[in-house]
Amino acid sequence: MYSVDLYGRVRRACHVEGLSVREAARVFGLHRETVSKMLRYSVPPGYRRRSPVRRPKLDPFTGVIDGILEADRSAPRKQRHTAKRIFERLGNEHGFKGGYTIVKDYVRERRLRSREVFVPLAHDPGHAQVDFGEAVVAIAGIERKAHFFAMDLPHSDACFVKAYPAEISEAFCDGHVAAFAFFGAVPRSILYDNTKLAVARILGDGKRLRTRIFSELQSHYLFADRFGRPGKGNDKGKVEGLIGYARRNFLVPIPRFESFAALNAHLETCCRERQAAKLRGHEETIAIRMIRDRAAFLPLPSAPYDACDKRPGRVSSLSLVRYRGNDYSVPVTYGHREVLIRGYVERVVISCAAEVIARHQRSYECEDLIFDPLHYLPLIERKVGALDQAAPLRGWDLPEAFTSLRRLLEARMGTKNHGAAGKREYVQVLRLLESFPLSEVEAAVREALRLGAIGFDAVKHLLLCRIERRPPRLDLDVYPYLPKAHVETTSAKAYMSLIGGSRP
Repeated sequence: MYSVDLYGRVRRACHVEGLSVREAARVFGLHRETVSKMLRYSVPPGYRRRSPVRRPKLDPFTGVIDGILEADRSAPRKQRHTAKRIFERLGNEHGFKGGYTIVKDYVRERRLRSREVFVPLAHDPGHAQVDFGEAVVAIAGIERKAHFFAMDLPHSDACFVKAYPAEISEAFCDGHVAAFAFFGAVPRSILYDNTKLAVARILGDGKRLRTRIFSELQSHYLFADRFGRPGKGNDKGKVEGLIGYARRNFLVPIPRFESFAALNAHLETCCRERQAAKLRGHEETIAIRMIRDRAAFLPLPSAPYDACDKRPGRVSSLSLVRYRGNDYSVPVTYGHREVLIRGYVERVVISCAAEVIARHQRSYECEDLIFDPLHYLPLIERKVGALDQAAPLRGWDLPEAFTSLRRLLEARMGTKNHGAAGKREYVQVLRLLESFPLSEVEAAVREALRLGAIGFDAVKHLLLCRIERRPPRLDLDVYPYLPKAHVETTSAKAYMSLIGGSRP
């Protein structure tokens, strides 16, 4: 290919200096057709194909390749044909004798022609997009996968991100509540993909059947919902971009925090700091453009939505309620009764009628047992023989003073019926924890040990005196095993004998 410089010299010689094509060909040592071509084009035009490419060996098989590529559109992305696999199938199933290169080139060209082209969009203020992303985080020293809720405002590019242990309906609703509080208002409409957290089913006419919890959330905040086409993540490209941005900028390096609450405080700070940025193509910062978003938003309701999953349940004979594959304890007095379970992101609350009967830290393990030892103490007091084998009491980390108290109670009250009396009185002391803080009960137990008043009544009396700030008045006659001091009255005769014994 000739250089642009040569094109310029030949064209100037002919068009300006008046050389003929024949003379220019002789002067520059070129063929006349080459000189004529240089006069038609100011720069080298490159190779120009006059007819379509002919592939004698491949042309009979292009229909087969097109059919394979079309079928791949509905196959899982990681199980689609590569050019090498198509080449192997053409040879094994259709008798293709050509080379791999022409197959590879055709597949690449065919895929490029079928790639989707998008229209740039302009976004009015007042609308939002929502999705979930994933990232690895370290919580309390343990690396785990976190699922983070992301809300993007396409007009202003303002964002909100919050991390959760799992992508569940409670997190989905809690993310909305937190985002609305962060922005101080509610978007007029929110665009989603067809997540099962919001869409229970897509009907034949394309309408979406919402989940109950999403319908409750929408009714509470009154925003309109919109859904993208199934499998078309580009319909909500803004929030898809936000997920990648947050993962690269907010979560690199791998964040290490003691709790999800600390991690989310960090993420909220990152979202606020980003509002000072001025993005490409905009002359205003995100914060300034967000003013127009907020002006178009709906007002917040007077109270936030109770972001929880509500389910009915029944207490088992073991005083356990099952929720999401895990069992949570309730007081034994509610055995075999119907209850309402409310699952939040961080806790599980169990109610019977209008009364809350149990609160637990939520577990995300599988087939876990979550006990509150206090729930079982009334039953263990009656069935005191189960004290040493009671699973709810295993791992209950009580101060050493309680162990000392139990040992002395069983020693002082005898070993009859395997020390049942001492065990029962020890359980009665433990039941004080149902009404009083552990620190106060422990202090009363230590005081009872110091005084040698080993018994439930003494511990209870000392505990009430501590709380009421009055001096204790223990009746030592109630504790016959305590050592008693007997002081006799000194007689005058004994006194005189002492004086007489001192004479020489």
